[in-house]
Amino acid sequence: MINMHDVNNTINEKIIDASIPGYQAEIGADEAEIMGAFLEDALSEGEALDSAIDGGDKDE
Repeated sequence: MINMHDVNNTINEKIIDASIPGYQAEIGADEAEIMGAFLEDALSEGEALDSAIDGGDKDE
């Protein structure tokens, strides 16, 4: 059984390690996912067009 307290402690230690200039912290895919590395929050094409500041017509 996975102990989430241990997992959180390990992730916190790796975040601290990663903040040390020049240190190459090894972070696995599962750890990166827990840290939010794979969350997709980019704008869609439509959202990007809606946010255009040039005032042009989207249909042009």
